[in-house]
Amino acid sequence: TEITEKLEEVVMVWTKQIRQVLVESEQIRREADDVGPSAELEHWKSRMSSFNSLLDEIKSSRVKKIISILQAARSKTLKPWKELDGRITIAANEAKDNVRYLYTLDKFFGPLANASPVMMEHIPSLMNIVCMIYCTSPYYNTSEHMTSLFLKITNQMINTCKTYLCEG
Repeated sequence: TEITEKLEEVVMVWTKQIRQVLVESEQIRREADDVGPSAELEHWKSRMSSFNSLLDEIKSSRVKKIISILQAARSKTLKPWKELDGRITIAANEAKDNVRYLYTLDKFFGPLANASPVMMEHIPSLMNIVCMIYCTSPYYNTSEHMTSLFLKITNQMINTCKTYLCEG
């Protein structure tokens, strides 16, 4: 029982740390007013990397051994652990999926940033892909995500126009 208690303490520390990571990931992002759409992709790539690393750690043999010992001891610390494990898996899947969808827009980010203000040729294709993301993505099709993406696309268009006017 002494070993079980020590292992339960370890799992409780891990649980607290994982909860903190989840809380931080769910907080509203603070970004500059003129940030472009590539920042959205970078955000999700960073989040994907963080959650994949966390998943790798959770699935490591060391952690699995501790969890199996606690399962054999019928520890009560496993219920919150399993709940967090599920939440981490969902967060990792969301980030991976969002990166996959946002990469389809990546080819427009450069032309959008470097075009003259007459960027109309890129807009229909860009909007078609945004519409496809909204219709097919299981995670990114929320008004919060779409608003953030449209705001960043608009910011990029405004920045491109400003640059054009200052150079002209």
